[in-house]
Amino acid sequence: MSRSSLSRTVEILSDARYVQAESPRWDGRDGTLAWIDMASGAFHRGRIEQGRVIPETSVLVGAQIGAPVPLAAAGAGWAVAVDQGLVHVSDDGVVSPLATDVARAGDYMNDGGADPFGRFWVGSQAMPRDPHCSLWSFDSRGGPTERLSGVTVSNGLSFDRSGSTLYYIDTLPHRSIEAFDVAPDGTLSNRRTVCRVDGGNPDGMTIDHEGMLWVAVWDAAEVRRYSPEGTLVETIALPATRPTAVALVDRLLVITTASVGLAQPTDADGALLGVEVEVGGSPALPWAGSPPPAVAARPATVGEVTR
Repeated sequence: MSRSSLSRTVEILSDARYVQAESPRWDGRDGTLAWIDMASGAFHRGRIEQGRVIPETSVLVGAQIGAPVPLAAAGAGWAVAVDQGLVHVSDDGVVSPLATDVARAGDYMNDGGADPFGRFWVGSQAMPRDPHCSLWSFDSRGGPTERLSGVTVSNGLSFDRSGSTLYYIDTLPHRSIEAFDVAPDGTLSNRRTVCRVDGGNPDGMTIDHEGMLWVAVWDAAEVRRYSPEGTLVETIALPATRPTAVALVDRLLVITTASVGLAQPTDADGALLGVEVEVGGSPALPWAGSPPPAVAARPATVGEVTR
């Protein structure tokens, strides 16, 4: 039996409201928070201070932005899935290509994250919805390997501590959390269903120190905590209808939300939300790649930092 959210207090963390905030990431290098707005193609970074998210920088990355992951070294920037490939975003806003034309034309990169071995895993989606998309892993040189085909809407993914199990969400059509065994070279096997997610669409996901899976459930106004065996452990009701993704900043569960498509959005729709939980999580795992060679000047029309 799941535990209700009666003892939880959900706070609005951000002054800003986003059309489709996604992919929150706790940066272990400096303690900052990163997130994106899919509707604007912007990559945001800020600090959490006294229960509020204080924005610091915003970079326009591309038309169809997906998930960001930090590089390992302080000051080395971020790898960001965007359009049909990956780019590098430096701390001063320079946007440089890492991998291009990976996804097929008309598709675009969506959610993703790194594994404990430094590979960046990211999947694609398409409009209209059709099961021809893929899940890739990118090595430290930015080389892609297709790990899974027949994907419709690649969304949340998390690895267990050892990296030997991948938990994964292809939101449509099955609305389920799945699991795979992961070989040392990244090969996936033993695909199985952990559980079906009813009442909404499972979206972004993170894993806590107990190996439990926190999942944002779009159109259900909930985040849910599931065991690795698929037992629903807890449900937290939210003041926002469309939660998109989650991250644990130690014991603060940060939830991104969307206002897109809502006829009468509430004050919480499109905000960053937060709720304290008992079991924390770790910072986002880094990609093992290196920044591209320094460029002479910032691109005039792509990367732009605002502070």
